[in-house]
Amino acid sequence: MAKIVGVWTSPARKSGRSDGHERRQAIPGQGLEGCAHANPPKREVLFVSKEHLDSVGVDPGAIRENLTVEGDDVQQWPIGQRVRAGEAVFEITMVCDPCHRMDELRDGLRAELDDRRGMLARVVEGGEVAVGDEIELL
Repeated sequence: MAKIVGVWTSPARKSGRSDGHERRQAIPGQGLEGCAHANPPKREVLFVSKEHLDSVGVDPGAIRENLTVEGDDVQQWPIGQRVRAGEAVFEITMVCDPCHRMDELRDGLRAELDDRRGMLARVVEGGEVAVGDEIELL
């Protein structure tokens, strides 16, 4: 079964930082509590597969995802898929294409992350999301 292995927020846009948390509130129309990268309505939360991060040698949180998932390929989640993580429900809204900021982390990372950067979602039902929560596709 897939589960959350990382919960991350960025304190400011263009900070280049992701802060790890044990738990965070998901808020409809805002994304994860305290994250400056949320851009509602389609870009509130970014799900990334830990296996994809491992395949390119990048630590969880480094590519500024919000929720790192282990045990499932989030790229296979179709647009419109609803996902429960902890108390919250999310709806997948779009693929997150790697941007130029990925090459700021490591030259060539943008190309390496093609089809592996993750899926963006909106918060449908708010609630707490924590490391260790199971993922349920609804």
